[in-house]
Amino acid sequence: MKLSIKHKTSYRYSEKVPLNPHQLFLIPQQRTYYSILSADWLVSPDPSGRSQRINAEGNPFFQVWFDEETDLLEVTVNLQLETREFNPYAFILSPEVTYPFEKFKYRGKTGMFLSNYITSEEFPQLRKFGMEVMEASSDIVTFLVNLATRLYKEWSHSLRYEPGLLHPMETFHNREGSCRDLSWMFMNVLGNLGLASRFVSGYAYNSELEEGHELHGWIEVYLPGAGWVGVDPSLGLFTDHHYIPLASSFHPANTLPIAGTYGGTAKSEFSTEVRIQEV
Repeated sequence: MKLSIKHKTSYRYSEKVPLNPHQLFLIPQQRTYYSILSADWLVSPDPSGRSQRINAEGNPFFQVWFDEETDLLEVTVNLQLETREFNPYAFILSPEVTYPFEKFKYRGKTGMFLSNYITSEEFPQLRKFGMEVMEASSDIVTFLVNLATRLYKEWSHSLRYEPGLLHPMETFHNREGSCRDLSWMFMNVLGNLGLASRFVSGYAYNSELEEGHELHGWIEVYLPGAGWVGVDPSLGLFTDHHYIPLASSFHPANTLPIAGTYGGTAKSEFSTEVRIQEV
């Protein structure tokens, strides 16, 4: 399947402002199930410098910096990709994976590395909810499938353009949230059971949509033997070749596609448009 992706982001300022260095997390992460046929990143005004870097969590990004002041910053991404179907359940878990469990334990240095990916705040109601799903599941993969399915069926997926995240308990009680809210709650359910997870921001292609695509959010949970396994609570499924990740982190705030500041006191307006088409 060949996909064409156009992603345009605009920041309008009430007056001309100096732009501080920006980070653009708009480079698809390396995956074996897709190939990038062409890629173009346009930034206006033209940066005085641009460098491709990798952050502490392995995410590629462009660092750009500017000399001139501006009242409009635009970033446009044009991608052509070819994706290949794969079985998201094609993995074998390590013998160390036991089930069921009160609190999952990772062994040795892997556990040390993953400590930041296990949400630390305790939520008894989220833990109780997770344990209920576990009791009705035969193994850890079935547990993840059933948990994602429960979130998909029992929580409404809404579009929310305001920045930031809803508190996990607010999403839990409201029974509604954006993709990032549902994913953040999902991560906290897993964290209260000792499972490591990370938030992923990227593109997800839905063939039923001609318009209305947006930057999507889902999670990856770390399973010994299998590594990071993608799960989308907004749709109740394991992620497949329709998902193109851009950035991942132990906290959603670290996966914003564009990060940067500007000088002065001007007000800013933000707009974004994503168009994904099969070609």
